[in-house]
Amino acid sequence: MAEKYNTREERRKQGQTQKKGQNKSPQKPTNMLKRIFLILVTIGIIGLVAGGAAMAYFISDAPELDEKLLKDPVTSKILDENGKLLAEIGKENRDYVNYEDIPDLVEEAFLATEDSRFYEHHGVDFLRLGSAVIANVKNGFGSEGASTLTQQVIKRSYLTPDKTIKRKVQEMWLSIQLERKYTKEEIFEMYVNKIFFANRANGILTASQTYYGKDLSELKLNEAAMLVGLPQSPSRYDPYKYPERAKERRDIVLHLMNKHGYITETEMKNAQSIDITEGLQEIDKSQIDTTAYDAFIDLVIEEVGDMGDYNVFTDGLEIQTTIDKDAQEYVYNMLNSDEIINYPSKDLQAGVTLLDTETGEIKAVGGGRNTTVKRGWNYATDAKRSPGSTIKPILDYGPAVEYLNWSTYHQIKDEEYRYSDGTPLKNASGRHYGTVTTREALARSLNIPALKTLQAVGLDRARDFATDLGIPFDKEITESAALGGGKDVSTLELAGAYSSFGNNGIYNEPHSVKKIVLRDKTTIKNKTESKPVMKDSTAFIVTDMLKSVMKEPYGTGRLANIPSLPVAGKTGSTNFTPEQRAANNIPSSGVKDSWMAGYTTNYTVAVWAGYDNASGEQMEYLGESSQRIPKSIFKNLMEHMAQSKETKDFDQPDSVVKVGVIKGSNPAVKANEYTPSSKITYEYYVKGHEPTQVTTEYEKIDSPGISASYNQESIEINLSWSYPKGNGNTQFEVKMSVDGGAQSVLKKSKDTSLTIPNPTPGSKYTFSVVALVDNQQSDPASTSVKIPAEAAVPEDTEDEEIEDPAEGEDTEQETPAEGEEDKQDEDKNNNGENGNKDNNDNNGNNDNNDNGNNGNNGNGNGNNTDDGNGNNGEDVEGGDDTTDPGTVEEEKPVETPDPDPNPDPDPNQDTE
Repeated sequence: MAEKYNTREERRKQGQTQKKGQNKSPQKPTNMLKRIFLILVTIGIIGLVAGGAAMAYFISDAPELDEKLLKDPVTSKILDENGKLLAEIGKENRDYVNYEDIPDLVEEAFLATEDSRFYEHHGVDFLRLGSAVIANVKNGFGSEGASTLTQQVIKRSYLTPDKTIKRKVQEMWLSIQLERKYTKEEIFEMYVNKIFFANRANGILTASQTYYGKDLSELKLNEAAMLVGLPQSPSRYDPYKYPERAKERRDIVLHLMNKHGYITETEMKNAQSIDITEGLQEIDKSQIDTTAYDAFIDLVIEEVGDMGDYNVFTDGLEIQTTIDKDAQEYVYNMLNSDEIINYPSKDLQAGVTLLDTETGEIKAVGGGRNTTVKRGWNYATDAKRSPGSTIKPILDYGPAVEYLNWSTYHQIKDEEYRYSDGTPLKNASGRHYGTVTTREALARSLNIPALKTLQAVGLDRARDFATDLGIPFDKEITESAALGGGKDVSTLELAGAYSSFGNNGIYNEPHSVKKIVLRDKTTIKNKTESKPVMKDSTAFIVTDMLKSVMKEPYGTGRLANIPSLPVAGKTGSTNFTPEQRAANNIPSSGVKDSWMAGYTTNYTVAVWAGYDNASGEQMEYLGESSQRIPKSIFKNLMEHMAQSKETKDFDQPDSVVKVGVIKGSNPAVKANEYTPSSKITYEYYVKGHEPTQVTTEYEKIDSPGISASYNQESIEINLSWSYPKGNGNTQFEVKMSVDGGAQSVLKKSKDTSLTIPNPTPGSKYTFSVVALVDNQQSDPASTSVKIPAEAAVPEDTEDEEIEDPAEGEDTEQETPAEGEEDKQDEDKNNNGENGNKDNNDNNGNNDNNDNGNNGNNGNGNGNNTDDGNGNNGEDVEGGDDTTDPGTVEEEKPVETPDPDPNPDPDPNQDTE
């Protein structure tokens, strides 16, 4: 084999001599002196940096050479959030190639790019090192490398890729030892079989087969150059994901090959002119089994590559991740079975991202439905679609609160409106709602107020706000961005942005890796981005408005609401163009994409559902029931996560104040203490920007006049009250307590008198009456009656018959009703009144009556809420079938009669 190596080396040197021609000449003594001088200078600089003693210590701590580590890959362990083993990866997809089978073209490309003096140095290129040291002194340590191929073999086999003095010294020492033990050809063979080329390709032969389906001997110049350029940063130069970067890197390799005399300038230019995708084949992933964790492991592999020069397939890493195994399994099951969600078609796809709201840690991802391969298309991260109305908090209302100090009550007029270029814009319902608050505008997902908000903020500030939340725009935005136009996002990006609102305005970059532990036990923490991106007042005010999306009767997200949780969220959808609808027979109610994004203080979830709709094929759409799937996924996942962790409400920061405002006042007018509750809405303001004007419309109302007496003959208390200023709608609430005990409600009606039979002898009865006028309440008027201890008992009443009088109380003791119309006005607590009279023979029953009355009131309110939710839930999804194809809006909330209805949406309007 040595003869083959020597022959190969002689042949290579002879070829170089022929190319250089007359340029090669005997080395002069002066050049030798110069080289010796430079080597001495370099050694001196190294000595100054590290010191002789430090170098000796570093070398003594260096590992021993191990041939197994030099040639065989080492598996990496992926751990879950608790440090338990999740999976092992490595030892696959590697074809070994011997040195004699490596074409000259491939070797020359590597030498020109990575180590042009490989056959001249002894493991360390001191000339190159000297240049790098000078650069590091000028620009900081690690700014420029000088690693030879030999050093790279050592680094990938034994050491960490960190740019530290200790690691570099050990690397140099081991490289010299490696060169003493192995030939240059053997070292080169180790190198090309060890390096990683992305897409699970380990080694140059595997890379050639993976990318081009060829043996090394069949590679063209442009193909070899592309492959040789990959190892510097495999993920960054992946030609499938980043073709422009891959081409730029390939062209650099070709330039270096020309510079070092391996190819001519013409050959270089011809190869550089070839499209980077020419010859690339589709990567075959059909032979790989899949598990519930594959979509998450995909993220881990990519993220580890972004953290540095690490290869999970060969480097023997221990990777601690952020995955919640239970959550990941639940998401996988939810997408890949019908146990939780009933899917209408196997072709319907979905992507899901679950984040920790506070840290940005990715807890689970749903990479798609019916997945069959590892490292496949990930619908949670790779699929990017127009976000529809889910962009409104990010691009419209968030910036309005941040920069303009808008409140949840800020008034916007929903009216006929156009874009600045004259294009008409309508709401999904085709209606106008007049002047509405920002809370209602966002909860109803109205398009016209959203555009007006973006215009008030300004396009530049809106774009900057979104960029800070992890959704950068590559170019200038237009007004259509207010509704989701002009920017496609993934569920991962959307979840990251929404989590900032739930985390008091702090953005944490979503990440799947906590740390990496290398083979030498060096720990590399994942340095993810964390920064304040908005004021805490902005985060809280937007969150409170997004709560209304979920909980208010007119909110578009009520089907995703979890009544037991404080949750905020937003829905979204995108439409087809009129041409697409006509060509594919898509009804007006069908949409292209459906979204649901929201958060609690613990978790943030973003969900997308839709179809791939490949070009040239019949387009599929989401019908009215399919559009609800993201809401169902969101609700089920949030409920599942809440089972094991308490969910706290969002804390109101000191920078926000809650103000009671007169409903409909514009500008806002504060309620006073006498304002009826039905006239007040409570809204949030940025502190210092709340309204100052207080209403003068409402004044304190008078208290009733009250009197009470005990009739010893009839053994009853007669209570009466007067209210001369009352009107026909005035009601009175009567309460009673006995001997200082708790008060109970006796009656709430228009009556002005009440009789209490058979009071307890010796007890003191205290009564209070308040007047209720137009939802205003007077101060209570009170009086007391002391019952004599010797109060007589009717002679004809036996002990065993003490309850009999209760049977006739309705006619004998209750104040007669004033008319049928009064009965209709009475509160359900009248039932409690009868109960009081029925049970007045027993002490303490008044408290029970109070509970019973309150229970009745509660049931009444509950029924109203249920009816509203039930009916409105159907209305939201049924909605108006004439959704404007030009507005990116899916929600059809419960509508109130509209005094200014619009005609049907314009079918020619462009989609957003």
